[in-house]
Amino acid sequence: MKQDSTRNTSYTVDCEDYVHVVKFNPFDSGDSCSLIAYGGNNYVVVGTCRFQEEDAEVEGMQYKTLRTFHHGIRVDAIAWSPETRLDAIPPQIRFCTAASDRKLRLFTSDLQDKNEFKTFDGHTDYINDLVFAPNEGQEIASVSDDHTCRVWDLEGNEKAHFVLRSSGMSVCWHPEEAFKLMVAEKNGTIRFYDLITQQAILSLECEQTPLMSADWCLKNTFKIGAVAGSDWLIWDITRSSYPQDKRPVHVDRARLFRWSRVNENLFATTGYPGKTTTQLLVHHLGHPQPILTGTAAVGSGLTWHRTLPLCAVGGDHKIFFWVTEM
Repeated sequence: MKQDSTRNTSYTVDCEDYVHVVKFNPFDSGDSCSLIAYGGNNYVVVGTCRFQEEDAEVEGMQYKTLRTFHHGIRVDAIAWSPETRLDAIPPQIRFCTAASDRKLRLFTSDLQDKNEFKTFDGHTDYINDLVFAPNEGQEIASVSDDHTCRVWDLEGNEKAHFVLRSSGMSVCWHPEEAFKLMVAEKNGTIRFYDLITQQAILSLECEQTPLMSADWCLKNTFKIGAVAGSDWLIWDITRSSYPQDKRPVHVDRARLFRWSRVNENLFATTGYPGKTTTQLLVHHLGHPQPILTGTAAVGSGLTWHRTLPLCAVGGDHKIFFWVTEM
């Protein structure tokens, strides 16, 4: 069945608050459902999703809230820990947030009585992104408008500190490259750091600004994608430090870039929220035009499902889900 390239959402979930950020758990939590976390003005909600695309007994999608965590301040970014397990007894939920007060908060819960959180202080300006070490989950990296990338242990001690030349917009940690960190800067430079020597080992150039978001392809470690200005850009790091492919996509400015977790040629971008709607575009490198165009009322955040070609965007009291083709 051919999908229309411009289409409404496949599914929506109603939320009690404006959704600033939404994040599928990228790690296997040992359960057939997918974990999703979203952040609003005061709290983080953790829930599970199941879709008819993966389970014929589900009609459309099933969503269930597991727990609401009081946050007390607007949530700007969320990262899942690989230590999150739903199949453990008791289960463990662990994630970290960045908030508008320049602090990281590490939450750990067994979904019953144990609910702990620790605050990490150190950044002196807005935190744009954060990520857990993908294999053991014993460290967290974060990037900020304070021109630093910092690596923390789970007690909040700073283990490494990289000085950047502009705001850090994105930080990625690849499970197959556990000793390297990718840091994307607003000035259009993407650098890879060796975490053992704590030195920069490779850099890529956009040749345009502002770079707002970049991502490291899960399925192909040589592929890096980003949005800068109104374009998406893609590098093959084995070939050149300059983009191999780029295309203008968003009329105003592009905001986020995310690779699909199931296909190395599939990725999504979002534009800046306009007066009423945000545009989501899903692209396939084999197609000259976007294969899906979606709109969400003042949407924010962008996340792909771990095993399906399905992405989600947050919005006004809603999360929107789109299913695409491989």
